[in-house]
Amino acid sequence: MRVALTGGATGIGAAIAAKLLAGGHEVVAFDITQPSQDVSQWIQTDLSEPASIAVALDRATGTFDALINNAGLPPREGLEQAILQVNYFGMRAFLTGMLDKLDRGASIVNTASRAGAMWRDNLDEIKALMALDPADLSDFIKTRSMDATHAYNLSKEAVIILTMAQTEAMIQRGLRMNSVSPAAVSTGILDDFTKAFGPKVAKNIARAGRPGTPEEIADIILFLISPQSAWIKGQDITIDGGMSAMGITDMMGLPR
Repeated sequence: MRVALTGGATGIGAAIAAKLLAGGHEVVAFDITQPSQDVSQWIQTDLSEPASIAVALDRATGTFDALINNAGLPPREGLEQAILQVNYFGMRAFLTGMLDKLDRGASIVNTASRAGAMWRDNLDEIKALMALDPADLSDFIKTRSMDATHAYNLSKEAVIILTMAQTEAMIQRGLRMNSVSPAAVSTGILDDFTKAFGPKVAKNIARAGRPGTPEEIADIILFLISPQSAWIKGQDITIDGGMSAMGITDMMGLPR
């Protein structure tokens, strides 16, 4: 299997690359930073820059059996515009440019987040973002007095919606696309989420017993690009050690 992977240098992406390579697969990593581990090919890519995306797409020769859109920025103050540019607009541009490079039957997985779980309540803002010219992104953020946490949540809500909305178009192309929504994963950016979302992060981790590991998220993503998941299409898979279930139980007052 030949796999295109964005954000393959660290965290979940590095775990994905390691597992694919151990299984004898070819990994072409697209990342602004060179992976510390060996990959089949590294193509330097800055998803915040359309010109860099265009060059990367041009360098991505041949065809692929899977595309994993994993690159993203965390909810770090001061990065509001970059978060939306990378996590949504850059991801979308790269995805669109890769479609003709995917073999029929290929699988696409987009890394969203449990932070995007409120998409049903925020459809108007998500639609406004998706219809936006990226050149107007700065005004969009200012008009909504958007901080980094809001920008991050919105970016991941949009990833979930995009994945769902493109289901039929992907089927017509002979492709399928799903997203995954991890929560509280023990990577180098876990502190960013703790700062952004406050005490509830520690509370959720305590209730689940521990944070997830990058390898556990990688396992689900690898399943979603495998033939064993062929009938899963247009879905968002939450991977959170039971955090969502416990939160819903509390909210609904369900018996335990």
